[in-house]
Amino acid sequence: MNWMQRLQARWGLSPARVILVLLVFACTGFTVLFLKRPLFRFLFNEIEIPLWASVVYYVLILPVYNVLLLFYGAIFGQYLFFWDFEKRFFTRLFSIFKTKTKSSV
Repeated sequence: MNWMQRLQARWGLSPARVILVLLVFACTGFTVLFLKRPLFRFLFNEIEIPLWASVVYYVLILPVYNVLLLFYGAIFGQYLFFWDFEKRFFTRLFSIFKTKTKSSV
């Protein structure tokens, strides 16, 4: 089973839709990559970026990346796939922070 067949099976998509989904991920990643340098140049006129700015960037990039993922998903006609993808992602992310309760015996 090659990588395309594994993605088809995992996501339940046709080969064409798998290509579109991968294209959406690629466009989103490149957009985030291309936004970082001009944004930092605008905010900091220094050659070296402060460590705190990098930390803030990585914390804030998560919601920005997810919005861009939905945006590109809509452009390429895969909005519902990415909407479900986002819901699963955030459910898993927030389940980390939930307190686990032990049932009393």
